[in-house]
Amino acid sequence: MLVDAILDKKGSDIILLDMQNQIIFADYFLICNGDSDRQIQALVNGIAEEGKREGSETPLNIEGSADDGWMLIDYGHIVVHVFSPVRR
Repeated sequence: MLVDAILDKKGSDIILLDMQNQIIFADYFLICNGDSDRQIQALVNGIAEEGKREGSETPLNIEGSADDGWMLIDYGHIVVHVFSPVRR
């Protein structure tokens, strides 16, 4: 579902990392790229909307700034990282 939101907004280099045996604060990291500040913000907005619509989930926190080339959406069990290619 979240991957579909990324694909809808033309995000690239999507990776899903299983972190269950590595860290205690999340089960998965979902990482992708956005090619511009506007695309990074659109990706974050699209992911948050999709989470609410399909999974009835509201992010616990959204951090970072599209201007800085990195944003994070924390759902608790999954953390989504949206990077510019340079920051990644």
